[in-house]
Formats: sequence, C-alpha cells, structure tokens
Amino acid sequence: MTIPLARTIEGEKFMWDGTTYENKDQAGQTMAVYEKDGFSVQMFKEDDKYLVYSRRIATIQADE
Repeated sequence: MTIPLARTIEGEKFMWDGTTYENKDQAGQTMAVYEKDGFSVQMFKEDDKYLVYSRRIATIQADE
C-alpha cells in the first residue's frame, strides 16, 4: 500500500501522521488528541487500515 503523505480536502492540505491504525477506534482516539491541540483532522480507510490526516493554521508568521 502506497500512502500519500498529503491530501487536499476541500482545497486545504492535510498531512498524514505516519501511523496506520488497525481499527476505527484507535484512529478516533488519535483524532481526539489532535483536535484538542487545535488541529483539523480527517480519517481515511485504505486496505483495511485507518489513516489520520491533520492540519493546523499557523498563528505566527515566519520571518522572511
């Protein structure tokens, strides 16, 4: 299985967290932690594994 590191969902870029989860409950627990930390999260199922993708808008701009 080739897992994309990033996905564009409704025009926004989400990054894979690098872990494949055996079931929806495990992925859901991880999603809850990310959401608590201010991330937007999405779950996908591929080849009987669950994948979590997240994104967060930076609140501080980087120096140029």
